[in-house]
Amino acid sequence: MNKKVVSILSASMMISVIAGCSGNNNEPAASSSPASASTASSSPGASGASSGDAAKQKVTITALKYKYGEVPPTDKNGVNLINEHFNVDYQINMIPQGSYSDKLSAVFASGTLPDIISFEGDDAWNRYPKFAKQGAFADLDSIIQQYPSMSGVPDYIYDQFKVDGKIYAIPTFSPARSVFSIMIRKDWLDNLNLSVPTSYEELKKVALAFTNDDPDKNGKKDTYGFALGKDLNPKLNMGTYWDPTAWYHKDEQGRFIPGSIAPGYKEVVQTLADLYKQGAVTPDFVTLDWANTNKEFYSGKAGIFIAAINGMSEDYVKGLLAIQPEAKFVSLEAFKAPDGSQGWTAARGFGGFNVISAQAAKDPVKLERILEILEFSRKFYPVEDRKETNPDYDFYLGNVGVSYDMVDGKPKFKENAVNLGLAPSTFLPDGGWPAKEADMNYPAGYSLPLIQELTGSLANHLNSTNWYASPNYPVISQTNLDKGAQLDQYLIDEQTKMIAGQRPVSDWDKMVDEWKKMGGEQIIQEVNAGIAIKDASEAWIK
Repeated sequence: MNKKVVSILSASMMISVIAGCSGNNNEPAASSSPASASTASSSPGASGASSGDAAKQKVTITALKYKYGEVPPTDKNGVNLINEHFNVDYQINMIPQGSYSDKLSAVFASGTLPDIISFEGDDAWNRYPKFAKQGAFADLDSIIQQYPSMSGVPDYIYDQFKVDGKIYAIPTFSPARSVFSIMIRKDWLDNLNLSVPTSYEELKKVALAFTNDDPDKNGKKDTYGFALGKDLNPKLNMGTYWDPTAWYHKDEQGRFIPGSIAPGYKEVVQTLADLYKQGAVTPDFVTLDWANTNKEFYSGKAGIFIAAINGMSEDYVKGLLAIQPEAKFVSLEAFKAPDGSQGWTAARGFGGFNVISAQAAKDPVKLERILEILEFSRKFYPVEDRKETNPDYDFYLGNVGVSYDMVDGKPKFKENAVNLGLAPSTFLPDGGWPAKEADMNYPAGYSLPLIQELTGSLANHLNSTNWYASPNYPVISQTNLDKGAQLDQYLIDEQTKMIAGQRPVSDWDKMVDEWKKMGGEQIIQEVNAGIAIKDASEAWIK
């Protein structure tokens, strides 16, 4: 019996089951099924496979997972490969994302839980803590340190999953150090002999010059500064100090407050209000949807918009280059704030998360196999390892020639390969978790040199800047759960009126009081009761 198995057995003995989720009918097949001729260790590309008698036992593992788009069949190549690879009977129930929340509610109401359950991110402060308190999930504290992809998750991310001091979830990757910065038409700056702005005052001057000084030199007054859409999308903050989502500022009572009512974001709203009055902001932004907001920038009308290292649309950029081939972009670095801080707010650092049912964890062989599958599915493949000759990667994508082909040195799924269920990656519970976010190498994923250059410079900045782990992340406020979305929308609506000139920005304090009376004051109290730091300076991370 190897060291890892001993550790897991010890850990599983510590896992308790609470009556609230008893009645699980998932039988621990590992203890009763005959040994399979096919074992994980003999499968191509197997990694971390079990050894000894435990590895010979075929284990039934049930899983519940959401899926965007069409749900693929589970009796094809993808699941079959998983079964062979891990010596399991993998029974996965894929649910369309749109109806997943209702399905989860029904599953928990039944008291019979699948062995692996995937959650969307929002459930981290909703159903997850509720059911963790009831003992529905396996306590993973003593387990995650045994697996590289799990032990590498930063503490501030795991802190968001602690319930009564224990961790019951394995987060799925979403970049924490990836923000929407601002990009500016560099060719327009050059045409007007303007420098890249480093403050809102300088940015304001650029926006007015783009509106009044013919930056594209076509002899027409047909351009302007900021591309903005309804619900103040994008937010156009240039660092944590101005971030409406960060709990960075304090009120006169010394309490942390949300950025959406803080002086930093007031400066952003004031800037946009001033510029809107002078025609330097999208005229009909109040009603403009996101697709048409993008069109404002990529059709060459506006010169200031958002950029990100991942998720940039090459089709949009190609459309712009077709009409303005001289177009160039430059991304802005975080501005230095009035208090001397400089940097961005880290995201929560996860997209969703997986849990293991407490009932499944009572069987040590099943638990080990589940963790083996999770660890494999969290393996990250750098660009240089994404080759058909890499057996793990080839298995993950469903085998070259079957599910995908290599085209110009990059894997490309065959038509409908995902919808037909040909790739294990479609069904595995997790995706890759890189050792460092910089390993993601987002620029390499683009083909357009213009985007590669833009995202490359932005990535260099994000890799070297400071990051703020907002102290509200680990705190659950019941009032925020109940009323948070409604109160957020109230602020967005009032700030929209301020920018559009329908309410003066001088009403800011009055707006804040209105928000507090609607429930905002209770949120501030509840969040501050759970914040573990005394000063924002303690939350900055490199």
